[in-house]
Amino acid sequence: MLVLSFYMGWPFAVGFTLLILVHEIGHLVAAWRYGLQVSAPVFIPFLGAFIQLKQEPPNAWVEAVVGIGGPLFGTAASAVPYLIYVRTGEPYFAGIAYYGFMLNLFNLAPVGTLDGGRIVTAVSTWLWIPGYAILLGLVGVQWMQARDFNRFLNSNFLILAMLVLGLPRLFSLFRARTEREQRYYAIPGSQRWLMGSLYFGLIALLYLGMRSIRADM
Repeated sequence: MLVLSFYMGWPFAVGFTLLILVHEIGHLVAAWRYGLQVSAPVFIPFLGAFIQLKQEPPNAWVEAVVGIGGPLFGTAASAVPYLIYVRTGEPYFAGIAYYGFMLNLFNLAPVGTLDGGRIVTAVSTWLWIPGYAILLGLVGVQWMQARDFNRFLNSNFLILAMLVLGLPRLFSLFRARTEREQRYYAIPGSQRWLMGSLYFGLIALLYLGMRSIRADM
């Protein structure tokens, strides 16, 4: 929060940090619902936070529920300053809501280590491929803008780390699954449709929220 307040001011830092905290609480609630042990939220200055599962989910459905818990709570929390902005027109609340929507939307990218990468295990793991393509495209754009390796590495280190950490799951798409993996990903079609609807619906909702704010500013 200290880093964030240096760049954006204390009021913004406090509001944005609260949104991140609510996002992580969403993961915690979902994990506790299935009796999973998790770590306390770990905050990364200016970038966000994460929790660590201390035990593996029993199947892809539980992993997806834990994954989507954060964006669901985070989106609901971001909607509060958005509604206040709609009511009052105060730019402070517009900024908080916009960055809250953006953070949750970024987390929904279907890459193994992000929330989206966990969610799509209950939809289709092949979505990891376009997820990687999107993040690699983003990294490419950042490289063209930075034109300096140190500057590029400093601003994209977390994304690059996520891409590297997610490679084992990406490579697993191109080998035969073990019996244990087959059981892990074998969930009913109704659950796949439900999670897919929640996932893509949340992406659309967050995008529309950001677009609405940008249109007014």
